[in-house]
Amino acid sequence: MLASIIKNIIIILAAVMIGLGIKKWYLSPKYGTGEKLEDFTTQTIDDQTFVLSSLHGQYVLIDFWGSWCGPCRRENVNLVKLYHTIKEQKYTDASGIHFVSVALEQRKDSALKAIQKDGLVWPTHIVEENSFDGPLARKFGVREIPTKYLLDPNGQIIMVNPSFEQIQDFLQKKVSI
Repeated sequence: MLASIIKNIIIILAAVMIGLGIKKWYLSPKYGTGEKLEDFTTQTIDDQTFVLSSLHGQYVLIDFWGSWCGPCRRENVNLVKLYHTIKEQKYTDASGIHFVSVALEQRKDSALKAIQKDGLVWPTHIVEENSFDGPLARKFGVREIPTKYLLDPNGQIIMVNPSFEQIQDFLQKKVSI
């Protein structure tokens, strides 16, 4: 009897662990560290054409988020602090850093209100009104938010979902004197 209970517990634990592994794999972004992103063109919230390759020579932080996402909105406080800390820095291998926010939404006006309320003052904001089915979300394999990519000046991924401390520490080592 006890052996049967232990066997059932082991089976349940194994199933849970396998399920968690599959979930982690499924939610992982498509691209990983060291990969080069393909160029893309899209429209910003103010109907300007945005081309990723136009940022060649700069570090780029791409942030996928949503106005409806509690963790994203809480994280925006630290994202704004990071932006104000590093926006004017010059680097030994780059002319600066550029933030690109991609809001995964159902309605554009929700993103516009959140951008204003959270103080997301950088110039490049993109809204995908198809949420996770939008072209950039699919291209990047974004299945959960917040998701971040830090790109080097050549468009190669340096970090996927880094903490703000990791970003700041990495870039601090690259600051030109």
